[in-house]
Amino acid sequence: MNTYLTGLAILLLITLLIGLIRVFRGPSRADRMLAAQLFGTTGVAMMLILGIVTDLAALFDVALVMGILASITSIAFIRLAGDEQ
Repeated sequence: MNTYLTGLAILLLITLLIGLIRVFRGPSRADRMLAAQLFGTTGVAMMLILGIVTDLAALFDVALVMGILASITSIAFIRLAGDEQ
């Protein structure tokens, strides 16, 4: 089980690195925002994996808060983009 979770964590870190490239080289603000949402989603997944490995229930709560903040961030971006147009 730990080998599977370690492989999954490495895959998520690779996804974060690819998203980081998109943040810096994204042609538009929307691409950058999608990459930032990828960070939020991947962060939630990493917290869940860490919670499973360490058996700490508090990390599941942290993952829930991170998911809510990622949703609020995307709503704020949509409202900001709508105000500029």
